[in-house]
Amino acid sequence: MKAHGTAFKYGDNIDTDIIIPARYLNTTDSKELAAHCMEPVDEGFSSRVQEGDIMVGGFNFGCGSSREHAPIAIKECGINCVIAKSFARIFYRNAINIGLAIMECPEAADDIDAGNQVSVDFESGTITNITKNKTYRAMPFPEFIDRIIKKGGLLNSIK
Repeated sequence: MKAHGTAFKYGDNIDTDIIIPARYLNTTDSKELAAHCMEPVDEGFSSRVQEGDIMVGGFNFGCGSSREHAPIAIKECGINCVIAKSFARIFYRNAINIGLAIMECPEAADDIDAGNQVSVDFESGTITNITKNKTYRAMPFPEFIDRIIKKGGLLNSIK
């Protein structure tokens, strides 16, 4: 499985209230959640994302609450992969559970700039910054996580 797209870059400690503000949590409509994704720091983000784009963050991406709304909003926008220096543990778990690919790679997170074209090969853990002609290595997913992501989430993988 691979992802390829334009990078959207954010900093450290991007919490779930930034990813999807609490005032929108009264809905479970994934399209409505996506429409407000990253609104506090990047108004109009959801209208610029193209299917397959990549989100890049710093340390502690997804910290805050345990709500699944955050990775759902990101995935529904069209983001195929989030690359960060590190992820909050519950966000990591929620992302896998809903089938959003996430890769920890501090070197890539530092070096990729907003607007760069990026390709990710999940099976090998290879992240390529096409714009800068640089390659980075992340830990590939274990087979059971790879299977969950390929099936679109935990529930789909056990059906």
